[in-house]
Amino acid sequence: MLVACAVSPVEETKARPRPGPGATAPRPNIVVLFADDAGYSDFGFQPDTAEDMRSLTPHIDSIAAEGAAFRAFYMSACVCSPSRAGLMTGRYQQRFGHEKNIPPGYMKGGMDLAEATLADRLGEAGYETALVGKWHLGYPDPYHPNERGFDWFMGCLQGSRPYLEMEEPTPHRVLLRDRTPTPEGGYVTDRFGDAAVEFIEKEREEPFFLFVSFTAPHGPLQPRPGDVELPELASIEKKRRRNYAGLVKAMDDNVGKVLAALDRAGVAGETLVLFTNDNGGQTQTAAVNLPLRGRKGQLYEGGIRVPAALRWPGVVAPGTVIEAPAISLDLTPTFLAAAGSAPESGAELDGVDLTAALRGDASGPLAERSLFWRRSGSAGPIAARRGRWKLLLNDRSESPELFDLVADVSESSDVAAEHPAVVAELMAELRAYEAGLMEPLWP
Repeated sequence: MLVACAVSPVEETKARPRPGPGATAPRPNIVVLFADDAGYSDFGFQPDTAEDMRSLTPHIDSIAAEGAAFRAFYMSACVCSPSRAGLMTGRYQQRFGHEKNIPPGYMKGGMDLAEATLADRLGEAGYETALVGKWHLGYPDPYHPNERGFDWFMGCLQGSRPYLEMEEPTPHRVLLRDRTPTPEGGYVTDRFGDAAVEFIEKEREEPFFLFVSFTAPHGPLQPRPGDVELPELASIEKKRRRNYAGLVKAMDDNVGKVLAALDRAGVAGETLVLFTNDNGGQTQTAAVNLPLRGRKGQLYEGGIRVPAALRWPGVVAPGTVIEAPAISLDLTPTFLAAAGSAPESGAELDGVDLTAALRGDASGPLAERSLFWRRSGSAGPIAARRGRWKLLLNDRSESPELFDLVADVSESSDVAAEHPAVVAELMAELRAYEAGLMEPLWP
């Protein structure tokens, strides 16, 4: 495993080694803006935007307008912690037993310490690294962000917390600066935005990797005081949906802060910015995933397909649309390629470099490769997608369902009986995929 040093204040971040002469230049800064439980249709840049959200996300929408919008971007899991483990490692998280959410207060482990993280790898490539916001990949000290490649951390270790001040914050819900608890006060989404700006504004000679992991719009539904009185929110009839929309608006405002900070620092033109979401929208807290079927926790499209937009000046033409399926596992090889680096010897990554597709080359391998999902171990639901076809086994004792996602993105018609050869091929691929997995390491 790659080892990164733990450091404290932003001002004391340790300088990284410069990459060798084989690296490409210029190497972009990399900023990931990560939402939590947001609905597929709850952003203005989406093709089927929910009407009540159409004007609430101008800053997030600008990333798509100035770069690329993905129409079939997936997370490798349908719940929070496993999806983060897949993104951070570039590997199907079930390969190392990270298949379920880490329970609150769980002190017996976390994301496998033998797995190198994206921050480890970019740190080795000479990047300064920071995580702002939610971690949810382990509570004991060896699993702390500072021990997993992040030079600087400001956020909470647990999967969620109130947005408003807590009277008695628990150790895993209090906001930390590295390992030091900070006083309560201020709206949490705003505090994350301010911390991200602080990191961007630091003087540096090396490029940086900044992962801004918002808790919004995950519950509790606590909008910023006063926001629900704004005309664009007050017009939303249902209170729960109105409060949810307030969480999304606050997140978009803080995405705007980050983009403005990049402009002020004079680095917007040399920064790759990705916005996406950790799993399918949680409809139980008022997210909308239409026209997709399902929600967070399920392997229907509504549980795993997420909004995604990427801006990379000089590489991605404004207004690009990528229809081919892509997955969060692709981010590690893509970001490493952008950094002029490569995975360490022996790394067994499950994603591919998206750079060619981002440049507009539609002839690459994206459309015809197979993607896989599993939840809750070898007895739980499992799914595969290859090209237009998606095979889903929600119940291992029943026959699989087959959907044509090009003709039926809502997964309303099971066509398994009409395409037995496709079913057989995908079932064989699923068996081969599952042979390389572990059972979940925690309940």
